[in-house]
Amino acid sequence: MHFSKKCSVFKVVLSALLIVALLQLLYLSFLSKLHGKQQRYKYSELFGSKKTSNQGEKNPRREHLRYSLSTGGIFDGSGQYRIYKNLIKSDFSTNQKPGADPRSHHLALATHTTINNLHHLNSLLERWQSPLSVAIFANGQDVKFATAFVYALSLFCPQVQALVDFHLVCHSGEMASFPDQDREHFAGLEEKGCPGVFAKLESHRDKYKNYAIGSNVSYPNNLLRNVARGGTDAAYILVIDIDMIPSANLHHQFVTMLMRREPAVDEVLVLPAFEIRHTRKMPANKAELVQLYQVGEVRPFYDELCPRCQAPTNYSQWVNLASKSSGPLEVAYTINWADPWEPFYIGARTVPLYDENFRQYGFNRISQACELHIAGYRFSVVSNAFVVHKGFKVQGEFHSRKDEENRKNRILFRSFKESLKAKYPNSPRRC
Repeated sequence: MHFSKKCSVFKVVLSALLIVALLQLLYLSFLSKLHGKQQRYKYSELFGSKKTSNQGEKNPRREHLRYSLSTGGIFDGSGQYRIYKNLIKSDFSTNQKPGADPRSHHLALATHTTINNLHHLNSLLERWQSPLSVAIFANGQDVKFATAFVYALSLFCPQVQALVDFHLVCHSGEMASFPDQDREHFAGLEEKGCPGVFAKLESHRDKYKNYAIGSNVSYPNNLLRNVARGGTDAAYILVIDIDMIPSANLHHQFVTMLMRREPAVDEVLVLPAFEIRHTRKMPANKAELVQLYQVGEVRPFYDELCPRCQAPTNYSQWVNLASKSSGPLEVAYTINWADPWEPFYIGARTVPLYDENFRQYGFNRISQACELHIAGYRFSVVSNAFVVHKGFKVQGEFHSRKDEENRKNRILFRSFKESLKAKYPNSPRRC
């Protein structure tokens, strides 16, 4: 009898435990479904799924992106590339009044990249806190990833939202769209915010080396430079590669300079270009740069690969100038262009565009500098501003077809120079 009672109590306890376990499983299942629903809702807010989004609330950025995508973009002059201009517009550009004086924001930075290098935007924005126009080239699967990434950046990164305009270039046979079927690639971005988006971009870095995007895929660097330039209304533009950083306070220094003197219509302001050892912190001003330069931690850009390409800058003269690091920009000296100089400069938006026939490696920037020279421009080197490339450029780090592309573009450069004679028949200059 006593044993029977113990057995009954045991059965009751066991049944209770089983019920509790079952309730816990049901609760966990409910939480899982709720979390999944929340994730789908958050994803819908990010990418705008018509099935789950709140129709009563419109996201202006999403609506603008959907409209930009719906246009199908425009073709470039060759018909080989599709361009989505202003795929994402910054608050700065959106709030500009039609017909406003472009000098109201004086200087913009224009740059270009693939999503392989888009992570550099993070460090660029730490230094450059003014309008920025970014042209991105994407191929294949990267087209939809690039679209999603720039939207996520504009949604979760306040500085990107405020200042950065994005433009997308892909092959004419491809079209950009939301990656609605690839939700798992972007899960968790909502919780992690801006750092999460850049961390995701970090996973795409080094996907391929330099211009080696894929077989028969050419990186249209000059087209991208022109798209980025045309994507801003600024009166003056600085065009650099995305893995370069300008000196601190450049925008303020330039605006201060404009109050005293504006560049002549036939003048560009050259910023000496350097490269820094990977382990070193980026110098903010000329004093810091010169200190690193004197111990070999900073050197002229392309110092190992093509010293002639930057030699006309006259680095020794610039380094030894007695100029204040934090003062307004001043013209230190003026240089006649010499082949194969390819300076980085601040120029008016009326400066001749880059020749879009040049793609991949070689002669893409030299050709434009050559045209400026023949068109009568003078190159004025500023005293206390500069740009720095992250890492030393060394032999062996380029893709395997670099030399072949360089030979091909050298031939193209010869014909380009001949075409300039017809374009500027009265110019006594040659290059």
